[in-house]
Amino acid sequence: MAEQAAAGRPHNIQLLKVLGPVHVWALGVGIVLVGEFMGWNYAVGKGGAWGALIAMWVIGLLYTCVAMIDSEITSTVAAAGGQYAQAKHTVGPLMAFNVGMYLVLAYTMLEAADIQVAGQLIQIYAGSDSGIGWEAFTVLALAILAYLNYRGVFMTLSVNFVITAFAFFTIVVIFLWSQPWNPTAILMHSELLTGLPYGWIGVVAAFHFGIWYYLGIEGTCQAAEEVRSPGRALPLGTMTGMMTLLIAAAMTWYVACGMMPWQYLGWDYTLAPLFDAGRISGVNWLETLLFVGTLFSALASANGCINDASRSWFSMGRDRYLPAWFGAVHPRYRTPFRSIVFLIPIAAIFALKTPLAQIITFSILSGLLNYTFMPINMFKFRKMWPLDSIRRGYVHPFHPLPAIVLLSLCTVTFFAVYLGYGRQLLAMMAFYVVISAWFAFYRYRYVRRGEQFTMPWPRPQGY
Repeated sequence: MAEQAAAGRPHNIQLLKVLGPVHVWALGVGIVLVGEFMGWNYAVGKGGAWGALIAMWVIGLLYTCVAMIDSEITSTVAAAGGQYAQAKHTVGPLMAFNVGMYLVLAYTMLEAADIQVAGQLIQIYAGSDSGIGWEAFTVLALAILAYLNYRGVFMTLSVNFVITAFAFFTIVVIFLWSQPWNPTAILMHSELLTGLPYGWIGVVAAFHFGIWYYLGIEGTCQAAEEVRSPGRALPLGTMTGMMTLLIAAAMTWYVACGMMPWQYLGWDYTLAPLFDAGRISGVNWLETLLFVGTLFSALASANGCINDASRSWFSMGRDRYLPAWFGAVHPRYRTPFRSIVFLIPIAAIFALKTPLAQIITFSILSGLLNYTFMPINMFKFRKMWPLDSIRRGYVHPFHPLPAIVLLSLCTVTFFAVYLGYGRQLLAMMAFYVVISAWFAFYRYRYVRRGEQFTMPWPRPQGY
């Protein structure tokens, strides 16, 4: 009875439709741009500088396929939860529950990595004599971002647009400062680029952290229920965001690998390569600018992750995949406030207690599982509702090629993760098996299947 009573209330208040393409761009790029400031350099440690470059472009192709598929399905299934909402309509409850958990853990772990970096970066810049540990800065940053998300999505993503744009601006500044038109003036690619130190197996291993360049761009789908025009805003914001990230990744690799040897870049304690590039430049204003840019990128990413993780958790609560208590919307701010507050301590624990590379791997694995689902989802979506059967907000070209390429690259990347973090990969798979059993044998009894299909579509083909 308590479940039913709690379930009835959230439906009275809906999320606000206030976002446009610029907010979708800010959400997608804001979450991901931090990957250009930190984390990608672990790919250098796996395959050398050239291996990281190859991984950047190959994984860039993977994410281009993700963006194309997401743009079509999400502009048609315009509901909070993104890929989770898609899975409800095309595959079924068990798959939808797993996809929802993939999303929540991918964003929560990314959020934890972001705020850990933000705290450590502030401590480094303030100096060890400040007497305050990085943990205090981390908790403070998380509390401020949680409050911002609690108060409203429009304010949250408007702030994200400003600080994300500034962070991207700092990448452009250091790229221009390095004088790419005069390659030997500042940069030393001819001395520092030393081939493939671990051969082609190292290049494959680099795919693991190559994902960090782009992880989270699919988060634009989480705003589907809050945009004014899904058919325009989602494809435009997602695809322009992907182009922004490809440009930023190329400039980042070019500068960092031209100023620092690959052995240093791939070291576990290299926190933020672009900030380090600013420090060794000898130019005070450039160091300060890269500090602010790195900090803003981490805060923008954590801000977007709080938004995305809470939307997935909220959607599962609203559909009773989780306790319906989480499906509540704040009566004044129109945000999923309970989901926001619930997930914050989880991110804080991981940020304070887990090494950065492990947090990144947790996030990557959950994201990779979600991407592996997407080709299956695309094939079923086109089969169940052919192009002329329903109104789509956007139709991506070249089907089925993007789905085939995405599935192939996901398979190779799983192998890349296994090379370096095999035990963690197996532990994550075991975790998802356990929660799947929990859902199938316990939680499914509370799910009302008929209420999940919110789109006014005809009966699927073959049913």
